[in-house]
Amino acid sequence: MERARSTSAPPLVSRTTPIDAPSFAAAFDALSSPRTTWCAPDDALVLGSGAAATLTASGPGRFAEIRSAAADLFDSGDVHAGTEAARPRVFGGFAFHEGACDGDPWGPFPEARFVLPRVQLTFADNGTWLTVNAAGSDVDVDAVEDRLGEESERLTAIDGGAADPPRPGIVETRRTTSREAWRESVEAAVDRIRGGDLRKVVLAQALEADLATQFPRSATLERLAGKYPHCHRYFFEPDESGSAFFGATPERLVSLRGRTVETDALAGTTGRGETPEEDEWLAQELLEDSKNVHEHELVADTVREQLEPFAASVSAGDRRVRRLATVQHLHTPITAELRDDRHVLDLVEALHPTPAVGGLPPDRALETIHETEPFDRGWYAAPVGWIDAAGNGAFAVAIRSAVATPRRATLFAGVGLVADSDPDREWDEIQLKYRPILDELEAGNGGAGSADD
Repeated sequence: MERARSTSAPPLVSRTTPIDAPSFAAAFDALSSPRTTWCAPDDALVLGSGAAATLTASGPGRFAEIRSAAADLFDSGDVHAGTEAARPRVFGGFAFHEGACDGDPWGPFPEARFVLPRVQLTFADNGTWLTVNAAGSDVDVDAVEDRLGEESERLTAIDGGAADPPRPGIVETRRTTSREAWRESVEAAVDRIRGGDLRKVVLAQALEADLATQFPRSATLERLAGKYPHCHRYFFEPDESGSAFFGATPERLVSLRGRTVETDALAGTTGRGETPEEDEWLAQELLEDSKNVHEHELVADTVREQLEPFAASVSAGDRRVRRLATVQHLHTPITAELRDDRHVLDLVEALHPTPAVGGLPPDRALETIHETEPFDRGWYAAPVGWIDAAGNGAFAVAIRSAVATPRRATLFAGVGLVADSDPDREWDEIQLKYRPILDELEAGNGGAGSADD
């Protein structure tokens, strides 16, 4: 088993200053690769550049190894953050399962990778903050402070930039799963569920799209921010190869602050209506649909069961409908208070994969996914997020996502199958779930629907 490793050892030095920053897009384009962005409904927008430290791991012990490497990194620090939102954090993610990054387009992505950005902009409620981080035995505090001044001057001098580039357009698409193969796979999975071997399984598809022009990274991220302001949005460049994994997911895996845990059950899907009346009718139908309600309850019950070994108390809110620009989901918020102090990665490992992206029982569902899907999931449907020095953190489930290179994007989407799943309805649901990313690639497409609400 490969050990997690940090390319820089403690001590850590971090300096922050407020800054009159350019726009997100102008700053993104001015910063060097590898770049990282993270934004959540209850968190600041972070834009990182370069790597003061990189933590990687692989194999079944990757969660524990990243936790250990992060603890080593944060063990000794000289930190002047200025504001809590700009405190040192490592950002990154994990593969869905061991070996999930073996095939295309996942070559540049380790099975676990987290980065402490060398240069970071934090767009917070109390202003914009520039941070410079450094780590290693030979760190020079004066050099960090000099770099902070230099970056501040450089970034404040940047012009706002030209108008946003248009969407790149799609020349050709290729499906990894034909409609006939999909029908056979769904029917086989449903037979296993009805026979008692499975309770639920999530099967996914991949869609490759060749682009007519170069993928506009910053413009795409800004458009996703405008259309999905209440989703977790993420962007990770693993190196300087030109690959990037990005998306806008409505599904939080877990957040931990102190001993307070927040998570969600998100499962059960329908489309959006053409009129407010049709939209409301679809939402009510979703709330009453036995197949979707059953799928949702499996997820909610399992999340509560997975939290119970850690928790002094677990409580769930009322089931409701979560509306996004192209789909509506059944959603149950879940909170817990822990019995004792835990690291966020303890909870990430316990919860991943939720039945919303894997299935039940987990081992048999994963076996079915391996046997059925003709592609590697990589980081799709896996945990992405951040960790701080206290072991707090926030992670989302990386759905509504794609891997992009300059002239190609590979999109991923999946559906949960239960005993009364219909192959054609599930096929149509996957097409809806491609839309958040596909809308940002198709030329002349302003995107269907409105912002999430």
